[in-house]
Amino acid sequence: MKDAVFSIGVASYAAGLVAFLALLAVLLTGWRGRLQGGLLVLAVSGSALWALVLLLGAAFPGFPPWLLQVAESLRFSAWFAFLAGLIRGRDGVHFSGGRLLQGLFHGLALGLVLLPWLPAFLTSLLPSKSLYIGYLLLAVLSLWVVENLFRNVRSEVRWGIKYLCIGLGGMFAYDFFLYSHAVLFGVLDTMFWDARGAVNALVVPLIAVAAARNPDWSLDVFVSRRMVFHMASLSGAGAYLLLMAAAGYYIRVFGGEWGGVLQILFLFAALLLLVALFFSGHLRARLKVFLSKHFFNYRYDYREEWLNFTRTLAGCRRESDPRVCVLAAVARIVDAGAGILWLRRDDRYVPIAHWNASIPVQAEEPPDGPLALFLAEKGWVVDLRELAQSPERYSGLGLPEWLQQQDQAWLVVPLLDAGELLGFMVLLEPLAPLEIDWEVLDLLKTAAVQAASYLGQLEALEALAEARQFEGFNRLSAFIMHDLKNIIAQQSIIVRNAARHRQNPAFIDDALGIMEHSVAKMSRLLELLRSGPGDVRPTELDLGRLLEEIVEERSVEAPAPVFSNEAGPVLLYADRDRLRAALRNLVHNAQQATHSVDREGRVTVRMEREGETVRILVEDNGCGMEESFIRDRLFRPFDTTKGDTGMGIGAYESRAYVRSLGGDVRVWSQPGKGSRFEVLLPIPEMGDNAPLMEKGEGA
Repeated sequence: MKDAVFSIGVASYAAGLVAFLALLAVLLTGWRGRLQGGLLVLAVSGSALWALVLLLGAAFPGFPPWLLQVAESLRFSAWFAFLAGLIRGRDGVHFSGGRLLQGLFHGLALGLVLLPWLPAFLTSLLPSKSLYIGYLLLAVLSLWVVENLFRNVRSEVRWGIKYLCIGLGGMFAYDFFLYSHAVLFGVLDTMFWDARGAVNALVVPLIAVAAARNPDWSLDVFVSRRMVFHMASLSGAGAYLLLMAAAGYYIRVFGGEWGGVLQILFLFAALLLLVALFFSGHLRARLKVFLSKHFFNYRYDYREEWLNFTRTLAGCRRESDPRVCVLAAVARIVDAGAGILWLRRDDRYVPIAHWNASIPVQAEEPPDGPLALFLAEKGWVVDLRELAQSPERYSGLGLPEWLQQQDQAWLVVPLLDAGELLGFMVLLEPLAPLEIDWEVLDLLKTAAVQAASYLGQLEALEALAEARQFEGFNRLSAFIMHDLKNIIAQQSIIVRNAARHRQNPAFIDDALGIMEHSVAKMSRLLELLRSGPGDVRPTELDLGRLLEEIVEERSVEAPAPVFSNEAGPVLLYADRDRLRAALRNLVHNAQQATHSVDREGRVTVRMEREGETVRILVEDNGCGMEESFIRDRLFRPFDTTKGDTGMGIGAYESRAYVRSLGGDVRVWSQPGKGSRFEVLLPIPEMGDNAPLMEKGEGA
């Protein structure tokens, strides 16, 4: 064999070999053992082997010609076997004398392989062009089988084999032309022979599309819509540039003196037009519709659509208006150019967001209106064009006046969340004409459910944020009202006893002390309202002295508390008023707990010290509490057992402030035996390193 040479034939058959090997790899990964899939694998393998042999024949001039004949016959036989098996597997296709025809076809192919080894007396009886005539007959029979398959298959399944018949028909038609030319002129045309490999490579994508459309071949062939779209765009751009280059060359050759300049201007304008077309939303939408309609058995790649839609919704939270983002995400599924979103507010649906559109005048919709009732009951996507042509399909649906005046309105998409109509979207005309079928409707309804869930969560989060703002305001008001209630209670005691003790100097002194304390408390509340609690500065105070004041103050009510200090002097850094209110609440609650007992009530306040911790014990022999009440209700704000006289925040406020100082409140209680509250507070180090605080009263 002579040294290898590179030629057009080598490149052509190399392209064919690569194309068939790529298709073979895809088919083998998806083959599930079915006969028809196996025959297709065999046919593609035969074509790959054929391309390899003819590649070697083009590269090595001394390559054995009988190997070329073997590869040629094998290729014809493999594809004929696949087509014959496909015809037998299709209902409604009549293949009279199929077995006899297959026998004749494969016998002829085998005879062409054995032709060089026939005895001389037999070859002398055959025509000189018998080899070309034989391959011409194989091409004719193959074309006949393709035509028989396409013509006799049922129309509803013809869509699945259309591109297979086009591809194989074109391949065998080229063979027919090649060998008929050889029969006429007695020799193969070199140019046609060299181009044959590239011609077969062009057939491979059509075979792949047909395989993807026929799952009964047990081939999980997946061709990404995105890849097809980009490849089609690039192929179209390449063809456009080649055409423009040819036109530019023509202008330069025949343009005379201005030819070069005109060529540059023409090519620049062509490039600008190409860029404009690439960024054209209408063109992209039309191309997507064309490819989905003619190359795929389903219009949408549901996996890709769902991932993109979910990813878009996840990114909507970063947008300034998430509702516009959700509206645009749903609209882009059907390439709608604009849309308007309605959501329920109080007793009607109002337009909340719009995308590339203006909100119609008086576009509010009542929940009991015909449109809202129809969407809530049926959950259908309303095609307004279909409604205008066939109103009987939407029985009971009446369009509001504002929607009738919206000329570009196209689809009304309901937003159902847990069976309740949260709102609806009105999508305007698409960028490219789109036929609304079951597939589009199902995808839109599925996306609308997801969008409704997202919008429902968004509405709930906004309502929660608003409720928290009111909660903060109400909580501040409740704390102020709690202090006001205590002040009023003190004033009420003075008023009740004034007539009886007005001549008692001790009573007058106590009344003045209580009035002074009330004025100070009211001033403190006004200061909190003006500046907020964040401006309060802790002061150094004597805890024992503070407890003595509290016990003295609460002694005006029975049972009078008894205080004992077993810890000695204890200095703390704290807000005097807040700590006083917290401890006073515990003493006051203990007094109230003893009012209902039959025996004499008793309340004791004791202060102890353990290392760096001070313990304040408030004990009573009152009614006591259940363990479940202590666990679930005692420290819950706004939960009270005192009816209209209590706010339910005393115990909560006491524990919250003690914990803010690094301490804690512990409770022991039994029904009928009383309760014990233990307040644990850390004692800070007092010395040179202590922080500089304002000295309060009692420091």
